[in-house]
Amino acid sequence: MARRTKAEADETRIKLLDAAEQVFFEKGVARASLNEIAQRAGATRGAVYWHFKDKVDVFSSMLDRICMPFEEICDDKYGDLAPLDRIRRSIYAVFDSMDGDERRRKVFDTALFKLEYVGELESVREGHVESFACSQRKFAADLEEAASRDRVQMQMTPQEAALGLHSLFVGLIHGWVLNEGNFPLRSMGEKAVEAYLAGLGFGPGKLPAGA
Repeated sequence: MARRTKAEADETRIKLLDAAEQVFFEKGVARASLNEIAQRAGATRGAVYWHFKDKVDVFSSMLDRICMPFEEICDDKYGDLAPLDRIRRSIYAVFDSMDGDERRRKVFDTALFKLEYVGELESVREGHVESFACSQRKFAADLEEAASRDRVQMQMTPQEAALGLHSLFVGLIHGWVLNEGNFPLRSMGEKAVEAYLAGLGFGPGKLPAGA
């Protein structure tokens, strides 16, 4: 019985987060209420408070179900690859995971365009800023190592080059989300990234199989 009760609780939590995705997307985070989320999930307001402290906790838990782009870049799972291949693999993995995923696009739409990171949501913003800085540092380190290995003389510092690459990466995602995924993110993103790397002085690359 205990197992069944826990399974039912887990199912309710999932339904609440599914409902939160829809309500936040439709109304924005500030205008959405826990009552609306509960009703959409076919649950009670008490059920919401059983699983979550408040609306911020609901929103944070919703984001935790997907890996945000900066967090994927910070992942060290490609550490055994050459530096430029690490950059390419991490960026293209993000594009692949988003391309054609309507649910993920809507969650990003909410996080990017339907949320004010002030007041009680300041802690969420701080987490995003930390991940942003981490991913930019990784780009800078990989570009510096690649330039040294390939004897490329970049016309800017690794940190400046990383900022440009990071801005390109983020801008592509923002544009794709804002325009409701109306262009192929992976193929367009790959062209843009390769053009940027070429502009830094790096030759065309070929990712290992499976990339």
